[in-house]
Amino acid sequence: MNTLTNYIAEYMDYCEYRKRLDSKTRKAYKIDLGQYECFCSGLSDVFSKNTVDRFITDLHKRYKPKTVKRKIASLKAFFHYLNYREYLEETPFAKLDIRFREPKLLPKTIPFHLIQTFLCTLYTQKEQAKSEYETRCCVRDIAVIELLFATGMRISELCSLKPANIDLESKTILIYGKGSKERILQIGNGEVIAALSLYQDIFREDISICGYYFVNRRHNRLSDQSVRFMINRYAELAGIDQHLTPHMFRHSYATIFDKFSSFQLNS
Repeated sequence: MNTLTNYIAEYMDYCEYRKRLDSKTRKAYKIDLGQYECFCSGLSDVFSKNTVDRFITDLHKRYKPKTVKRKIASLKAFFHYLNYREYLEETPFAKLDIRFREPKLLPKTIPFHLIQTFLCTLYTQKEQAKSEYETRCCVRDIAVIELLFATGMRISELCSLKPANIDLESKTILIYGKGSKERILQIGNGEVIAALSLYQDIFREDISICGYYFVNRRHNRLSDQSVRFMINRYAELAGIDQHLTPHMFRHSYATIFDKFSSFQLNS
């Protein structure tokens, strides 16, 4: 008889090769299902409603509602697969009440004056650069931050950009988002275009070697972690006490865009 471990391994292959899920999503699924496997250690009824129900209660004791919701979704998708493959006659979620009240929190944003301070610090650092290497780093960092603020794209989308995805003549960027969905962003800010143009001119050879648009000093793709470190570094230099995250850039873009659109409509 097949074990829970075997089923999870089979499901992960299904997610990778059939559903074509990205590596981050698969990693989250693997962690979530691994937790369920650990919880079921020593139990014989690992596919029963009661076991799943006790596991969900345990999740609520240990995690915030948003995290619990994601972990339940991972487990629900796994059991749906087992039912689809006819390993189970019925998923335990069929008769399980998993609804719960989730607190509605406003997304954290960066005040506009802090955005201005942050950007001014970037340009000041470029002007004060004491070597060609420092100048190159500042040029790249400005292009990265300007693009994040101007488009609201995810950090993973930015780091995955390739040269062919950016057309400075038409001022458009082709993005492959979650679920490999394509979308085109229009860049209307001249300063952003100028920052990208300068970066492209200086890093043309590095971009060609790497194959990705944003590169590090080793000619490799700029990582998500590098961008987070970049944000923290410039926030500290700018004297900003508020903890800034890449996702706050995304929410700030949406907020500012919404306010600007309302202003235009009411003018």
